[in-house]
Amino acid sequence: MANHRRGEIEAILGGRPFRLCLTLGALAELEDAFAAQNLVALMAHFESGTLSARDLLRVIAIGIRAGGQALSDDEVAALSCEEGLAGYVAITADLLAATFGGADARPQMPQGQ
Repeated sequence: MANHRRGEIEAILGGRPFRLCLTLGALAELEDAFAAQNLVALMAHFESGTLSARDLLRVIAIGIRAGGQALSDDEVAALSCEEGLAGYVAITADLLAATFGGADARPQMPQGQ
């Protein structure tokens, strides 16, 4: 069961429940992954509204590993989400909101051109 006070969320991927969280180490890994010099720059990237599928994968995979499951990015990429792309966006948004708080942490679903 996810402990929301610790910034944890639960997500169903591949038909299995996973606990995700962004620990301090996970945040440092995200800073490296996104070439962000600090947490403010990392949040600016998330708030840009231009997250790619690779970005979603990175956040979700790092969150799963910090939540206690030793899955590679490739293993996480193979996990289906019942809600499709919108579900992956919601998982990422919920995880960021649980970590940083507030609606501003929620990335937006990409809009058509």
